Amino acid sequence: MKPQLLTAWAGHWTGDGTGVTVILPPPGTVGSGEVRGGAPATREFALLDPIRTVDRVDAVVLSGGSAFGLSAADGVMEVLRARGLGFPTPLGPVPIVVGMSIFDASVAATPPTASAGRDAALAAFRGDTFTSGTVGAGAGATSGKWRGGVAPGGLGVAHGRCGDASIAVVAVANPWGDVIGADGSPLFVTGGGGEPVSDPFGMTNTTIAVVLTDAALTKTECQLLAQSGHTGFARALYPAHSRFDGDAVVALSTGDLTADLDMLRVVAADVTAAAIRAAADR
Repeated sequence: MKPQLLTAWAGHWTGDGTGVTVILPPPGTVGSGEVRGGAPATREFALLDPIRTVDRVDAVVLSGGSAFGLSAADGVMEVLRARGLGFPTPLGPVPIVVGMSIFDASVAATPPTASAGRDAALAAFRGDTFTSGTVGAGAGATSGKWRGGVAPGGLGVAHGRCGDASIAVVAVANPWGDVIGADGSPLFVTGGGGEPVSDPFGMTNTTIAVVLTDAALTKTECQLLAQSGHTGFARALYPAHSRFDGDAVVALSTGDLTADLDMLRVVAADVTAAAIRAAADR
């Protein structure tokens, strides 16, 4: 079967206005990340700090349901453990599963569970077609809430190249602010085109992304790549990184190709912005 995102597998579980998206990179993938929003819902992010011992990531789980949806990672851990995948320890492998969640309407009813995470991981292992839009973790995503209304959000994918290396980004756009085009104008204007208002929905927003490259990077270099992903947030969202958003990026090095780090970061910012815009494209 053919890899769907560089050398990683990816799959969805989509429920009623919520969902889970799982990315399964090859064993030994190096990863790091960074949170810049004021209201994150994350799992294992402390481990991603370059000063921490473990540098590998076995899966990244994107989900709806805010902090409740982080439980989807438990199901992914079960699937990986059953396959003998994870960080080796004297008592067996421990899968390193990073989670990031957005706030959607399922918080009030039935947020994703471990079972949903398991189904998304199995879809990835089967090689099911990986789609974008209002699917997986983007099923309940919206945007433009700072104007007092609701505009489209969702899950988007974009690709780019840097010399021999490639970059792919999966982004779930659920921002407080607007998704904006390359010209700086909102793709959609809510609230009848009114002026921005103070946050009427509480901390019910978040944009999250996974930046994958087949360039060989260290854990510290992956963190720098994640920072450049946040540069893409600032280009495609207005405003970005607010107190009401949980904006977070994970960067994964899935290959062994050589690339200039600074040029790779330039491409990562561009591709992340493109993935966010694709998430809201209707």
